[in-house]
Amino acid sequence: MHLYKKIACLLLAGYGFASCTKLDEKLGSTITKRQADSVIQVSSLLKSAYDALQLPYQDQSNFWALQEMPSDEAVAPTRGGDWDDNGAWRSLKTHTWNAEHGTIGAAFSNLLLLQFSATNVLNFNPNARQAAEARFLRALSMYSVLDGWGQVPFREPGDNLLIAPKVLKGAAASDFIISELTAIINDLPEHSATVPAFVASKDAARTLLMKCYLQKGAFANPAAPTFAAADMQQVITLANTIISSGRYTLATNYFDNFTQNNNVLSTENIFTQENGPGLSTVRPGNAAFCHWAPTLHYYQTPGGWNGFATVSDFYDKFEAVDSRRGGPYTGVTNLTGTNVGFLVGQQYNKDGVALKDRNGNNLIFTRELALSESGNDLEVKGIRVVKYPPDMITPGGSNSNNGNNDYVFLRYADVLLMKAEAMLRTNDPAGALLIVNDLRVKRKATPLGTVDLNVMLDERGREFYWEGWRRHDLIRFNKYLALWQLKPADDPKNLLFPIPVNDLAVNPNLSQNPGY
Repeated sequence: MHLYKKIACLLLAGYGFASCTKLDEKLGSTITKRQADSVIQVSSLLKSAYDALQLPYQDQSNFWALQEMPSDEAVAPTRGGDWDDNGAWRSLKTHTWNAEHGTIGAAFSNLLLLQFSATNVLNFNPNARQAAEARFLRALSMYSVLDGWGQVPFREPGDNLLIAPKVLKGAAASDFIISELTAIINDLPEHSATVPAFVASKDAARTLLMKCYLQKGAFANPAAPTFAAADMQQVITLANTIISSGRYTLATNYFDNFTQNNNVLSTENIFTQENGPGLSTVRPGNAAFCHWAPTLHYYQTPGGWNGFATVSDFYDKFEAVDSRRGGPYTGVTNLTGTNVGFLVGQQYNKDGVALKDRNGNNLIFTRELALSESGNDLEVKGIRVVKYPPDMITPGGSNSNNGNNDYVFLRYADVLLMKAEAMLRTNDPAGALLIVNDLRVKRKATPLGTVDLNVMLDERGREFYWEGWRRHDLIRFNKYLALWQLKPADDPKNLLFPIPVNDLAVNPNLSQNPGY
């Protein structure tokens, strides 16, 4: 086998045995450092690791779907023959999946491929900053796997790929992620004009660390999360470091955080993934694929796939004056007639002409929605969500991989609300209320008189809807098993997803989660 093919197999094999399982056991020793350096650049490997963020987080049928569709804020109803997919989307909403669910399997595999791509950087003598960036990406992927499945297959750099990876579980896994993030902070760059948000920075590591400390008790026991005072103090201390840096402020226009030039306009984004036509690698999908493309109707501009929606109970959490609920957005509405945020009621084109659906009905998005729609008006059912303003400026940006909207993972508003939550959990409701109300005033919402955990969860829903954190938050607040619109029942086993059957078959160190 030629050197190039050997390296390709290493990259594809990842954390399982799905590819190249018959390689000689001495394969690692046959690729010398000099040979590897002749065909591999560490910077290229690091870029590949950043690129590997794409599939699990930005594709609509991957980890984003696992965080949003089982929650109270997103649904993909079957519309006649559209969006059936053998019931895959309905089972996510009703928590009736099994270990052979395609989205669960794809998300697990793609997150582990991200982890492998990041670990692979460490095999080729990166400098301190390169190693720190790779370890941050690995920590992020491990965090997501732990969140979804409660156990994380893990390899150290240089481990034999023919031996099944060890598995870290629960508190041991979260402690490892915390230790990794703590260790790399000094080697990461500061977020600055020359270190944009799509590069892992000290503040990105601090923000992910905040999430680790806040979620630590949920990782240890998702059925009954606990919150140690020392962990909450860590959250507050890390937040104060980020706040005092003066590098971030809440955006004047909420949707500037997600727009096609959010890398320039946002004053909040701490960690993102770069998207756009100027990239040297064509990526499979971008922000369009889990945001405006699946939700907009075929006859809107840009034309979508008429699928994803939200439910009226979630929509009703917003006041009419709350800017996060959406409305016209310059650069989109004036060019297309399409608003951003939540779309309900009659939809129009850019000339103000009322749109119709394919059956000739007025395109009036309704509050009413069932998991399976079959009537003449099935195309108009459900409130639509446009979190990322469609890119109507970049050539081909609205309906292709060329959208310039950088995908947002971590932003300043999350730092503030995590600090407020930690204060609330350590008996400082007055301090928490000040932070929440400062945010609400910026979003043009009415200040609150009091704040408790239920109010805090609702505020996180309003601030971070469709950003891929809702299931994660519901578990931490011990609300994930509650019943809500379109979810009539639940089972404690659903706090974790099942380990996909293929992964169980190739890694004996994995164990199926209880109840599956």
